[in-house]
Amino acid sequence: MNKLNYTPKDFKSNQALRWCPGCGDYALINSLQKAMAELAVPPHQTVVVSGIGCSSRLPYYIETYGMHTIHGRAAAIATGVKVGNPKLSVWQISGDGDALAIGGNHFIHAIRRNVDLNMILLNNRVYGLTKGQYSPTSPRGYISVSSPFGTVEDPFRPAELVFGARGNFFARCVDVDSAPSVEVLCAAAQHKGAAVVEVLQNCVIFNDGSQKLVSTKEGRANHALYLKQGEPMRFGPNLEFGIIQDGFNIKPAKIGENNITPDDVLIHDAYNPDNTLQLKLAMLDGTNGPIALGVIRAVEAPTYDAAIHQQIADQKTGKPKSLNDIMLENEVWEVK
Repeated sequence: MNKLNYTPKDFKSNQALRWCPGCGDYALINSLQKAMAELAVPPHQTVVVSGIGCSSRLPYYIETYGMHTIHGRAAAIATGVKVGNPKLSVWQISGDGDALAIGGNHFIHAIRRNVDLNMILLNNRVYGLTKGQYSPTSPRGYISVSSPFGTVEDPFRPAELVFGARGNFFARCVDVDSAPSVEVLCAAAQHKGAAVVEVLQNCVIFNDGSQKLVSTKEGRANHALYLKQGEPMRFGPNLEFGIIQDGFNIKPAKIGENNITPDDVLIHDAYNPDNTLQLKLAMLDGTNGPIALGVIRAVEAPTYDAAIHQQIADQKTGKPKSLNDIMLENEVWEVK
């Protein structure tokens, strides 16, 4: 029996949450349950698929169908679920190690194919479950149990990877920033196609402070650029800064200084098919400007699952081909 109105409690299982005290997963699951209640998709029409890692325990704690699957294979299995039953709302939960290391191939191809999945990437820049090895998003020089003298690799930047895979939806939020997190999770679920949400998350045990620029209210007031469709891109405690054009690039500037006026501030457009400005926004990392939060890109495009089922339907309505027709419809060589 479906309810007309859901509450977050409807999406909470009877299992006790088992994460380290202070883990960002606690905040994220609360935001996800609030988003699911807002979206009002019945629990029996919702599936949560995870791989392996701390965040991948999440399906046990959501009162929906769930699958705790194989390391790095969450995107592949979620794709199978969605193609098998396109009516389901499918959420994929992965950490930066699960999605971008062993699962990197599945991750980029699910995005390239534009499978209608809600792909939540919890990025704490470390392997937590296996006790603190560096991950594909750990910064160069990061010291860990697997890099005691510091890493000698440059990290993946998830946004750049998503855009490079021709992604049509990318958003970002902070684990402890509840209301904006709920907003972007709802936007991801309502988007038709592969929707990636990068959650900037703190691992209090193995990488505490990795998101320190935006992990506090004060930090977000100074360093977070909250994007709103059709609105000027302003930030700062009093919105005294804005993002302006700088040749072929963008940069932050203080309004009122150096002849910068409010009219110089760029307007955010997540719906623009040209991703040039969107990618530049996503690359702001706190050292070259603020950290962009919210929906950065949201462009509609044909989805893989819908196309597969349309192809099947088209074949059913046409005249069945004989085996001989199928064998001769492509290139044929005659051997004499």
